[in-house]
Amino acid sequence: MTTIATTDTVERALQTPEQTQPWAELGLKEDEYARIRQILDRRPTSCELAMYSVMWSEHCSYKSSKIHLKRFSELESVTESGPLLAGIGDNAGVIDIGDGWAVTFKIESHNHPSYVEPYQGAATGVGGIVRDILAMGARPIGVMDSLRFGPLDAPDTARVAPGVVAGVGGYGNCLGLPNIGGEVVFDACYAGNPLVNALCVGVLRHEHLHLAHATGVGNQVILYGARTGGDGIGGASILASETFTDGGPTKRPAVQVGDPFMEKLLIECTLELFQAGVVSALQDFGAAGLSCATSELASAGDGGMHVDLDAVPLRDSSLRPEEILMSESQERMMAIVRPEDVERFMEICAKWDVLATTVGEVTDGDRLVIDWHGERVVDVDPKTVAHDGPTYDRPIARPGWIDTLQADGADHLVRPESGEELAAAVLALAGSPNLCDTSWVTNQYDRFVLGNTVLAQPQDSGMLRIDEQTRTGIALAVDGNSRYTYLDPARGAQIALVEAYRNVCVTGARPQAITDCLNFGSPEDPEIMWQFTEAIDGLIEGCRALGTPVTGGNVSFYNKTGEQAIQPTPVIGMLGLIDDVANRVPGGFTTAGDIIYLLGETSAEFDGSRWAEVAHGHLGGRPPAVDFDHHRRLAAFFDEAARAHLLSSAHDLSDGGLAIALVEECLRRHLGAEIALPGDAFTALFSESTGRVLVSAAPEQAEVIAEAAARHGLPLTVLGHVLELPALTVVDQFTLSLDDLHDAWAAPLPEALGAHV
Repeated sequence: MTTIATTDTVERALQTPEQTQPWAELGLKEDEYARIRQILDRRPTSCELAMYSVMWSEHCSYKSSKIHLKRFSELESVTESGPLLAGIGDNAGVIDIGDGWAVTFKIESHNHPSYVEPYQGAATGVGGIVRDILAMGARPIGVMDSLRFGPLDAPDTARVAPGVVAGVGGYGNCLGLPNIGGEVVFDACYAGNPLVNALCVGVLRHEHLHLAHATGVGNQVILYGARTGGDGIGGASILASETFTDGGPTKRPAVQVGDPFMEKLLIECTLELFQAGVVSALQDFGAAGLSCATSELASAGDGGMHVDLDAVPLRDSSLRPEEILMSESQERMMAIVRPEDVERFMEICAKWDVLATTVGEVTDGDRLVIDWHGERVVDVDPKTVAHDGPTYDRPIARPGWIDTLQADGADHLVRPESGEELAAAVLALAGSPNLCDTSWVTNQYDRFVLGNTVLAQPQDSGMLRIDEQTRTGIALAVDGNSRYTYLDPARGAQIALVEAYRNVCVTGARPQAITDCLNFGSPEDPEIMWQFTEAIDGLIEGCRALGTPVTGGNVSFYNKTGEQAIQPTPVIGMLGLIDDVANRVPGGFTTAGDIIYLLGETSAEFDGSRWAEVAHGHLGGRPPAVDFDHHRRLAAFFDEAARAHLLSSAHDLSDGGLAIALVEECLRRHLGAEIALPGDAFTALFSESTGRVLVSAAPEQAEVIAEAAARHGLPLTVLGHVLELPALTVVDQFTLSLDDLHDAWAAPLPEALGAHV
């Protein structure tokens, strides 16, 4: 039979100051452990050590990034929309969109769990970001995802990618939330370290906004949702296993297990609790579980908190107090409720069959105290756990190799010259892993559930209707570009920013604000910190110029396999507003006879391009230039054009340049095109100059479109016409049948991953 050792209480900690503790195994540094002892004026109990270790981790405390992230607060005044009602530091950013409505959105990573257990890692990533939105008082209305895997033909990609896609789709579909957009990327740098970044957006009335502040002495602390189990504990098992005899349970699973049906009940229950006015404050359970919820609520409030762990409903009676505190079991929330509202709170939870239990109360003073079996196992100042952890100003060093990399441009690469060679290059790009059809992924997602989806994949951005009467809507895009960020972190981050900006504005929406997920290698490497700080510099410059503040997000460090870090990958989620979703501009050619235009200028910019990658396996040089003023004028043009219904379609140019934009526009509705390229055909087809958009419009709109483009200072080039004939013709160069293009474009993902569904 398993025997359990004596509980490590505060009293015992005082009596045994020299007891050895596994602080290093829990990820703490020696000086951090010494600081904890100094804060407490004694050694920590095993429960306290567990709390500090996870709350002071990079994932929870942002200890290597927060001094740099603070600079984003400079941007809060640059927004041209309504004021930020909540921003960095809250569960999610909230933007006032007028008429008493607000929108909240956020993106976060679940990278490492998704490599260990792809389905549950991705599924619980979706569940976690949905609860962040719910905790703000909002109804979640849509999700998006940004996924990055190793090479498409790598054996481990066949294990990870199908599991991740199934997890994203399975959880989101069961919740009944439309997945309206995202991206899928394959690159060798993500082998062994996939990136799974999940975004959720929600809508709320101003009066329903809730912040995670535990206030009001005597108010009750209520845990509601799923029971607490042993999943997702990770490092806490190091502590807990010390209390078991040989042969006992010494290791808990490190990846959480999700239950989307429980989360659906939790969403509806929570929204009714808000409507009833019985919630004073709310915190979701994410990383660090009960440790996080209690310490953050108490730290942000005006008092202390007492919690009795014996009251926590368990689904595993063998859990030790350290494990209860550290469990990351999903689908749990913590509410602060006035005593007079407890009965009504419990009634609503019972109606939705959601378990709810009073586990403590808000107290006078400034201590977070936690008891187990009548003995005190935690007695801390919650601010020292949640908000006053270590802050590191890590060394920063510009890599010595960056100059050599940037000097190795694409100018020396052999380029296609004849029409036949150009056609072969178009087919090769269309059939490459990062430019091919992604419907194998997106068809596993429900994009139209709830009935408010206006645009969804494969559109440039997703669009959702907010109000049925006014037809107000929002548009969202998610974009990243690690190749360009590797070549120049500041410029690369800006290219991701303006691509997300373009993807939103070409639908007719006005870009408003961003959330970001910053995925990098180890912060202990000065060269990685240089990449990180350069990317932040680039985003601050770009957001200020575009008028799009950063409302919040996530930093994910230690993304590496062995000593090989991923390419720096800042992922940008851009939110836009549209007054009437009936004015939206879709992607894909719609009508034979329409004129095809190119907005923007094309320069010979091939460094880091998909052509250089696909044709030569080359990555080097300098990324394309970025003109923020041009992008603002582009947004103004599309706002005007959408309101006047001038355009039949619009699609931004990014990876693969004009060649891939034409392929995608033709294949969307199987309509052909005949175009004449200005200048050098190779440059026109494969350059990745930023700030360009391919549009189509009826001939009778030609004069108005030309006047509008001139008024906004935008170069406008007539390329050709949309055809009924199923072929893409480039005059004097080549003709490709749409069937041949479709065969090349549609094959890669099903061939590589289809057998693994």
